[in-house]
Amino acid sequence: MRRRNLALVLGAVAGHSPLSRADVAGRVGLTRAAVSSLVDELIGRGALTEAAATASGRVGRPGRALAVSGEGPAGLGLEVGVTHLGACVVDLRGEPRVWRRVERSNADRPAGRVLAEVAELAAEAEADATALGLRVEGRVLAVPGVVPNGPGGLVERAPNLGWHAVRVADHWPDPDTVPEPENEANLGALAEFWSAEQPVETFVHVSAGTGIGAALVIGGRLFRGARGFAGELGHIPVHPDGPGCACGARGCLEQYAGETAVLRGAGLAHHGPGDAATLLAERAGAGHAPTLAALDRAGRALGLALTSAVDLIDPDGLVLGGAYAELAEWLLPSVRAELADRVTVRPWTPEALRPSALGRRGPLLGAALTTVRRILADPTLLPAG
Repeated sequence: MRRRNLALVLGAVAGHSPLSRADVAGRVGLTRAAVSSLVDELIGRGALTEAAATASGRVGRPGRALAVSGEGPAGLGLEVGVTHLGACVVDLRGEPRVWRRVERSNADRPAGRVLAEVAELAAEAEADATALGLRVEGRVLAVPGVVPNGPGGLVERAPNLGWHAVRVADHWPDPDTVPEPENEANLGALAEFWSAEQPVETFVHVSAGTGIGAALVIGGRLFRGARGFAGELGHIPVHPDGPGCACGARGCLEQYAGETAVLRGAGLAHHGPGDAATLLAERAGAGHAPTLAALDRAGRALGLALTSAVDLIDPDGLVLGGAYAELAEWLLPSVRAELADRVTVRPWTPEALRPSALGRRGPLLGAALTTVRRILADPTLLPAG
C-alpha cells in the first residue's frame, strides 16, 4: 500500500508540478498527514524537491512548492545502431541531460568489440551525469534485433549487425553496470507514447534505418508477443517471390522499403560517406526523379504491409519513426494512397498516419526513459535517504 501511495504522490507532482503538500492531498485523496509523510520519504529518496514557501492566494500559511527533482535519480539509455553508437541520460523529469552519438559502422563487427565500445561510451556519459549531480539508477540498451521475453539479456538475432545469440553480459566489462537489452523499435514506440501530450492508446510505430522495425502499443501497453518476437514488420513478405533477405526469407518489406533498397532504387547505392536519409531528402527536395520514384515505391510497399497491421489490430494510429520521419514528406502520399485502396473493412482516415516528432532520437530516449518510468511507478526502487 505504501509503495502504491508513494507512486500516487510522485505521479501527481510529476504531472502537475509545482504543487504544495496540501495541493497533492487534494489531488490524490489522502490526508495531509499521510501525504506529508510520503513527501518526506520521496525527498529522502531524491525523487522530489521542495522550494521556499510561496503565496497561494488561499487563507493560511503559504505552501512550499514540490517538484520532481532535476538532480539525483536518472536513467541511462544506450544504443547500438548499424551505423552509430549512442548514449543518453534522462533525469526524473524526463529531460535529456547528456547526449552522445558516435558514428561507427557496426555491421558484421564482433559483438564483443562493439559492446566494449558501448561500455566506454556509457562510462563517459555517466561521468558527465555525475558532474551534473545525477545518479544513474538503471541502464537499457537499444538494439536493432529480437530480444526474447524473460531475463537473461539475450539478443536472439540482429541480422543487420550479424549478431546471433549474443548475451550482453558475456561481453560487458563491468558486471555491475550491464544494461538490459531491448528492441529499438519497441523503445521508439514507448518514447512516442510517454512523450505525447495526448497519447494515442493503440498504435503501430514503424521505424527505419538499415532495417525496418515495428512496435505495437495496445491499450497503452507495449505488446511483445508470447516470446518477445512481435513487431517484425520488416520481414513480412510483400512479394513472396521477391529478392532474398538477410533474414533468410524472400520478398521481405526491407527489400523494398529499407534504406539499402531505396538507395539502390534511387541510383545512390554507392553514395559514399554521409547519412543516407539526409542524402535522400536532399535529392528528393531537389526533384531528383529516380529518388522520388524510389520513395514512391517504398511508400507503396510500406502501405501494403501496414494494411495487414491495420486490419489485424484495429489501431487508432500509425506512426512513422526513425529515418521514415525525415522522409515523411515523400513517403506519406504513397503510403496513404495504398491504405486508402486496401483498408476497406473498417473506418480509416489519412490523418491517422503521421510522422514521429522524435524521429531517430526515439529509441535512445525510450531506453533512458524506461528507468525513469519504472521509478515513477515504484519509487521504492530508489535507495532510502
